[in-house]
Amino acid sequence: MNAAGTPPNVVVVLTDQQRWDTLGAYENPMGLTPTLDRLAREGTVIEQAISPQPLCGPFRAAFQTGKYATETGVWQSAIPLAEDEQTLAHLFSSAGYDVGYVGNWHLASTFDDAVPPAQRGGYDDFWIAADVPEFTTQPHEGELFDADGRPVSFDDYRVDAFTEFAIDGIESLSEPFFLVVGYVEPHDQNDMWTFVAPDGYADRHAKNPYVPDDLVDRPGEWHQELPDYYGIVERIDERIADLLDALSAKGVRDRTLLAYTSDHGCHFRTRPGEHKRTPHESAVRVPLVLSGPGFDNGRNVQSVRSLVDLPSTLLDVAGIDVPDAMRGDSLLPIVHGDAPDADGEAFIQVSESQVGRALRTDRWKYAVAAPAMTGWRGGSAEQSSDVYVERYLYDLWKDPGETVNLAGRPEFRGVANDLRERLLAYISDIEGEQPTIKQLDRGFP
Repeated sequence: MNAAGTPPNVVVVLTDQQRWDTLGAYENPMGLTPTLDRLAREGTVIEQAISPQPLCGPFRAAFQTGKYATETGVWQSAIPLAEDEQTLAHLFSSAGYDVGYVGNWHLASTFDDAVPPAQRGGYDDFWIAADVPEFTTQPHEGELFDADGRPVSFDDYRVDAFTEFAIDGIESLSEPFFLVVGYVEPHDQNDMWTFVAPDGYADRHAKNPYVPDDLVDRPGEWHQELPDYYGIVERIDERIADLLDALSAKGVRDRTLLAYTSDHGCHFRTRPGEHKRTPHESAVRVPLVLSGPGFDNGRNVQSVRSLVDLPSTLLDVAGIDVPDAMRGDSLLPIVHGDAPDADGEAFIQVSESQVGRALRTDRWKYAVAAPAMTGWRGGSAEQSSDVYVERYLYDLWKDPGETVNLAGRPEFRGVANDLRERLLAYISDIEGEQPTIKQLDRGFP
């Protein structure tokens, strides 16, 4: 709540495929994100924010419901969210909020058609979006759809166009309001097989760009794609400044919480054939910055936290009861010093590229995968398995770039056994299953 006891406005910015280490707040040295870095200094940074599912649709379902992908049934990107699922929009609307959505929805499986009202998750007061904007747009042109299903065309850089639609939402919605802005960027444009920065932006970063440890000396496409990727991030940050200006022009900036995060990261095909869909840090670790009511004391959260905590946090700051079905815990007690900032860990589900599960603690990454099922490539599509095999074990304190896989090494068997039991407890609690996890005899890269 605001100081006067009135509920705050809430704006959530969801980017797509953005690594945590693109922000200066996470020690990126390139100065790409002065706006977000300022918000981070004024507000709260979740230092180790982990996506519960490094994949577009499943993450968005988790964000909207506070539940894991296997609980919503959206464990692949082509599966629509059930119309009777209770979303953040429903909860905020029931509490008297105007609710709006802009951009990338990815929860209806209508692909390039307008999303019908029943599949918009309750975002009834303002809507300019598409189910999969990559099917209806290109980086410099395209169309979304309004609340009546009519095309809304643009011929500008996509980040700029989505920002202008979001500003329309800010101007149109009445207080208190809850607005989600879903950018496509910095995701690559799939039908072009490349990342596309605004004109001239990639040139700024073509010479000696910062190369994170997990990419160094690895094959993949990072060497040619990083300049555009960084240029996209730079432009997003510039437009976040415009969103803040719009809030100020409306006179509501000081009573609006802005949350900035992403669905998953990107490892530029350094992990075979993928940008995401693996349990590696580059895929699951994302930025999470909160600035505004409840988070303006500059206290950061150091412990590992899953993004399933974000829905509960947003509701808590608005004074809305968190449903029992939501898995996450509000971060407010930690931020305010009422709960310890310790012992955090994150449960991760991985699909499509594999049927995998992982546990991320402060020090360790432990990941397993089904031995035969691949999720959808060359095999049957399954959301879980009766049997998993140990696949990765990384010591993140000594090897933050995850370059040395310790799975199967006898000197780490005690660590792996402890993590296996903790992972099995998550699977039992969240999925209601009792699988077997087989030991790996030796590690592999």
